[in-house]
Amino acid sequence: MRTEHRGDHARRGGLKTRAWVALGAVVAGGGVAAVAVAAVKSGGGTGASAVSAPIKTHVHSLPLTGTDASLKTLGARSTAPFSMVGVTWSGAHAELRGTVEVRTRSAVGGHWTQWLKLQQPDDIPDPSELDRPGVRGGMSPMWSGPSNGIQVRATGAHHATALPAGLRVDLIDPGKAATGAGEASGSGMGLAGYAMDVAATDTAMPTDSGTAMPTDGGTATTSDSGTPTDTATGSASTPDTAAPTDSASPADTTATATATDSASASPSTGTSASTSPSASASSWPSQLPTLSEAYPSCPTSSAGPSASASASQTPPDPMPATTTSTVAPPTVVTRAGWGADECARDTGYPLYGTSVKTMFVHHTDTTNDYSCSDSPAIVRGIYAEHLNQGWRDVGYNFLVDKCGTIFEGRFGGMALPLVGAQTYGFNTNSMGVAAIGTYTDFTGGDSTASTFTGATPSTAMLGSIARLAAWKFGMTGVDPGTGTASLTEGASNSSGFTLGTSYKFNVVSGHRNGFATDCPGNQLYNALAAIRSYASGPVSGVAVTGMSGGAAKSGTSYYTRGSATVSWTASTPSAVISGFDVLVDGKAVAHTSGSARSASVSVAAGSHTVQVRATHVRGSTTLSGSVTLVGDTTAPTFPTTPTVSVRTGTVNSTAVPVTVTWKAADTAALAKVLATSPYSATFGPTVTSWATTAKPGTSDLFALKAYDVAGNTAGTSVYRTPYVIQETSTTRTGSWSHKSSTSYLGGYSYSSSSAGASISWTFTGRSVAWIVSRASTSGQAYVYVDGTKVTTVDLKSSTTQYRQAIWTKTWSSSAKHTLKIVVVGTSGRPAVTTDGITTIG
Repeated sequence: MRTEHRGDHARRGGLKTRAWVALGAVVAGGGVAAVAVAAVKSGGGTGASAVSAPIKTHVHSLPLTGTDASLKTLGARSTAPFSMVGVTWSGAHAELRGTVEVRTRSAVGGHWTQWLKLQQPDDIPDPSELDRPGVRGGMSPMWSGPSNGIQVRATGAHHATALPAGLRVDLIDPGKAATGAGEASGSGMGLAGYAMDVAATDTAMPTDSGTAMPTDGGTATTSDSGTPTDTATGSASTPDTAAPTDSASPADTTATATATDSASASPSTGTSASTSPSASASSWPSQLPTLSEAYPSCPTSSAGPSASASASQTPPDPMPATTTSTVAPPTVVTRAGWGADECARDTGYPLYGTSVKTMFVHHTDTTNDYSCSDSPAIVRGIYAEHLNQGWRDVGYNFLVDKCGTIFEGRFGGMALPLVGAQTYGFNTNSMGVAAIGTYTDFTGGDSTASTFTGATPSTAMLGSIARLAAWKFGMTGVDPGTGTASLTEGASNSSGFTLGTSYKFNVVSGHRNGFATDCPGNQLYNALAAIRSYASGPVSGVAVTGMSGGAAKSGTSYYTRGSATVSWTASTPSAVISGFDVLVDGKAVAHTSGSARSASVSVAAGSHTVQVRATHVRGSTTLSGSVTLVGDTTAPTFPTTPTVSVRTGTVNSTAVPVTVTWKAADTAALAKVLATSPYSATFGPTVTSWATTAKPGTSDLFALKAYDVAGNTAGTSVYRTPYVIQETSTTRTGSWSHKSSTSYLGGYSYSSSSAGASISWTFTGRSVAWIVSRASTSGQAYVYVDGTKVTTVDLKSSTTQYRQAIWTKTWSSSAKHTLKIVVVGTSGRPAVTTDGITTIG
């Protein structure tokens, strides 16, 4: 693999931006250093409240040694607890040509990891910041999770290239917040490439060249710390006692959002930003921070730059111009919100450009297996790591996590064109937005040297990056979707770029467009087109998806008695949607935020059209298709009384088969009919009958309830009594035999095989059924009603069946009738067995 000299700030293809979680670590020379990193409790309001105690991190620095200039190691040993590993060396322009690998031992299970490679970072300051005394070179640190053992080996390329001087490993203990100070319990982070080495055991420590290695008993000692060849100066150190004071902390000013290391850190954190133009009122989103914010009051014992610089407090010269944007600022977790220790950075104001012309999108190349509640700690870690390198401040202007939460980066006023430390040579008049995580695609050409497999960037993350672009480019009137801008290369040694030459970029570009790197990974780089589209607008994919809350659907229309909850969807992320309006008959009747996907409306009786209008943060609007909503307050009707009639089927002493028939109607749309007595049943709007049973000799209530789609109801009912009338109440002619069996109703029946034999019943009712026994030898019978032959019934059945209602007749009203059965005398099977009749009175 081709490697270019670090002194020329060139990068081999495949190196990604890597700024791992340091959780507040700042190196102050050799040995053990601690820095106070302020955290905040979730206030849920407009201000960021200070915690009761700072979060302290500790850095244990151990030298890498060896007589071979191309091989430096640190043997396996026990150490004080740490959760992150970094390797740095003297000189910001020195390049480590080769590999650095580490193994760590889990403090939880005692297992050693496999050898894990550290990567070189790509995001670096411009020469004016990089060339300061004491700035160190370094590999990207690696999050290890809770650990208490380390082994390191650094090998020059081809085992021949000399390694840079002053190599050391930094073991960073992120520390924990005091109880109740707002820090989440536990690390909450996934292990970086953590894998068990089958050659290692829970207790044995690996060795180099088979030589036993010393242990340190897990404590920080003089021999443990060592003295590195070069140390970070002023701006990269703060002793244990350093902490922001109440009078100067940005937490005392109005903040857009606060965040903690608990689950409350989310895109919804905080409230709308202040719009005061006075710099003395607030640092967000007003313009220039106040002098007291730029020069925080820090303890005089501090070894950091704050102490020495506090005597001279000067505003920037030239003064950056006030900015205004046509797009409202997004919700942002401020530096106070994520717990920045303002005494750790360089005091004073940063450098400013004239305007933000291009936004470079980065990824931090850290683990994707993090909880969004850990994001404030990750941001503090990146801040601390950049300070550990000797930078003025965190390099990025903004950071965005996978939940879409935006974090303020470099100090100096988010609305101003701050010069960051993110795209070497093009930091002036650009801003760097870092996506927390790794978004490489090994199958798509990204370097496979990365520790982590890349993830697909979330829609929430892309939306928040787009929102930043819409807001920033709203200051210059540039369309972030199609706009381009020119930047002048400010470095003389950036591979592929020439000092003083102007280069044209999309206003939303990837880090790789301005520097030789894979950053931000193919998956995020390929999503830049979507980011541009989201930032530009209009909102896409707006459609009404349904109605509820008192409304129901029938066909393509919805019906309500008055109120309805309208739901919709949009494919554009909420972060770039300023709001939605629900329109009824073309008039806006409800307004929501851009994150809402439903709203309640009320309509009068009649048919109405409903649409949803989405407004993009840049002002464009999108109108959905229309959906019909009918206001209906008229109840359904039953134009006629339900009828109850006997039906064919098996009869017994407790159940007579009956059919209930009805007609239901509605002026709009009938939804269903419910039977509520004597049994419960539900029927669709087109069903008009119900086959059920009724107890003989009992007056039953047959009750129905009709519902229309809007929810209006109406009921109807009727009482009916079924009867079973046996042969004792008959008139018979011809030869009939009396047959006894428990299978017959009442225990007996009559049977005849004589042609012309008859049996008659006289009854009063509105419905009748003849009950018979059936078999393979059963014959036929004529049926007469009120003296008129109406049909011939064949009783033959392949199986024997008792108590069968085989024939029925129903009238519109109850009256006196005569039913006569005459035996046909069918050849070969003349027998007819009758078991009575059943009627409805």
